[in-house]
Amino acid sequence: MSSSDQLDTLYRQVIMDHYKNPRNKGELQDGDTLKINMNNPTCGDRIQLQMKVEDGKIAEAKFIGEGCSISLSSASMMTQAIKGLDVDEALQMSDIFSKMMLGEEVDDSKFDLGDIEALQGVSKFPARIKCATLAWKAMEQGLSDGEDEDDDD
Repeated sequence: MSSSDQLDTLYRQVIMDHYKNPRNKGELQDGDTLKINMNNPTCGDRIQLQMKVEDGKIAEAKFIGEGCSISLSSASMMTQAIKGLDVDEALQMSDIFSKMMLGEEVDDSKFDLGDIEALQGVSKFPARIKCATLAWKAMEQGLSDGEDEDDDD
């Protein structure tokens, strides 16, 4: 087995681990949370992302939903990665992830992407990119909407 095949196998195992044992799946009980619902009508993936932002940082993030292994494992990885980040950092990470999904070269030295790197192979399958980016788009929308609300105060 070539090293490329071994890496693909490892990445598939990481994705399946997050799918079968999702991190941060569930609902936040605190009423002061951002809730964003998104779906991918092409394949039926649905995600509700919930985030609690305190003092400009993402204090907590959880999700509920249903969909394919790519969609749900990406949500699991994303919620793990953004906890504790400043809002701007989370948005920067999302930008890096989006570029990675488009097959672009990215400078990911600012962040430890960890398990998220397992999703790199999705860029080879354009129909699956929307699955991988669904939770990330929900996060972007929620944080952007949350910033707008703060500007009105």
